[in-house]
Amino acid sequence: MKNMLTIISNALCRIAGRNVGAQTVSELLLDLSEYVNVTSPPATPASAQSPRQPPKPPPPPVCAPLDRDQADSAGGRVAVSRSFADFNSTATFDIKKCDAHRLEEGPPLRAELTRDQGLQYYRVMQTVRRMELKADQLYKQKIIRGFCHLYDGQEACAVGIEAAINPTDHLITAYRAHGYTFTRGISVKQILAELTGRRGGVAKGKGGSMHMYAPHFYGGNGIVGAQVPLGAGIALACQYQGNNQVCVTLYGDGAANQGQLFESFNMAALWKLPCIFICENNKYGMGTSVERASASTDYYKRGDYIPGLRVDGMDVLCVREATRFAAEHCRSGKGPIIMELQTYRYHGHSMSDPGVSYRTRDEIQEVRSKSDPITMLKERMLSNNMASVEEFKEIDVAIRKEVEEAAQYATSDPEPPLDELCNHIFSNDSPLEVRGVDPWAKLKSVS
Repeated sequence: MKNMLTIISNALCRIAGRNVGAQTVSELLLDLSEYVNVTSPPATPASAQSPRQPPKPPPPPVCAPLDRDQADSAGGRVAVSRSFADFNSTATFDIKKCDAHRLEEGPPLRAELTRDQGLQYYRVMQTVRRMELKADQLYKQKIIRGFCHLYDGQEACAVGIEAAINPTDHLITAYRAHGYTFTRGISVKQILAELTGRRGGVAKGKGGSMHMYAPHFYGGNGIVGAQVPLGAGIALACQYQGNNQVCVTLYGDGAANQGQLFESFNMAALWKLPCIFICENNKYGMGTSVERASASTDYYKRGDYIPGLRVDGMDVLCVREATRFAAEHCRSGKGPIIMELQTYRYHGHSMSDPGVSYRTRDEIQEVRSKSDPITMLKERMLSNNMASVEEFKEIDVAIRKEVEEAAQYATSDPEPPLDELCNHIFSNDSPLEVRGVDPWAKLKSVS
């Protein structure tokens, strides 16, 4: 209340020519009377006077109610914002046509987006982006050690896929797994704590960057291409159990020439497994461009007898519609399908790779400026009156706070003790004795 009195009084003082503002209610009333004297028009004869009418109030602003904390944080000023009724609830966008292989028709060329969906996609992609940038910072501070492969730039792939499948569907990926770990339901706090090797990590600090898991999410696999036959096996289990679920099996362009991929393709096609094989083509396998590594860079055609799609992996709506099409293909009993998502990573292959020895900084900046998935979604929503700039800023502030708090936890949580090193080797409950590095060192494994 005192702050409001001071603000009003100071404004009146400037108008009335006084130097000291009111400190009490009575002094404020005096200020108001002086203000009326200063601003009142000269007196007119009684015959010319008309009954004085109160000034018309200004039209009330459309604003969301502020609680006490919000009012305080605004420094006593009421922030005016638009209501939800001012925004379009849905919009339809043209999306890039997918290249198709062995398919009579492909995904639609237009995608509908609701306001809630758009804000949710933005929030998840921005969270993954901020989380990966924080991981970069912690790695450079030598708080995160070992292998660390970051996902920034490719967020539309994870978010678009997740938006098109069910939480009960299955997903397995390679070692660039942080984004999928988050979209599968693991918190930023647990992910960063796993990266720093702490007890509160998703794998209790013993998995690290490449080995994170969640319900219906099978990692995080460190061996190039090894997750692809595992994904085919998960799809076989879905078919065997008859649960109408699918398995999304991801790999990179660097793994696309592995023999085990083609063995998996063959078995999946023979048995018509409900498996979506997805190649995240980010243009470089480690430091080698796809043109130097592959005789054919049409990865969506690599299945030969398996239908395929090549998709704009920088557009979350394009990825969503293509994945939805692929999931329906698999659920209808038509067997597997291959998707190639054309995407781009902003960081190097891993944190040990500066990422600019085999590509130029200008190339990276061009992709950022023209095809960034987060910026693309944000601009679509703004240009179609689905959200405001202030709303996006509020989301960004909340995400930064969440990531900072997660980083604080990840650097203060204790490391797992040595006697827990061998726990959870097996799923049964009976303790198992494990030999250490020499015959005299004995550890126990408890599930």
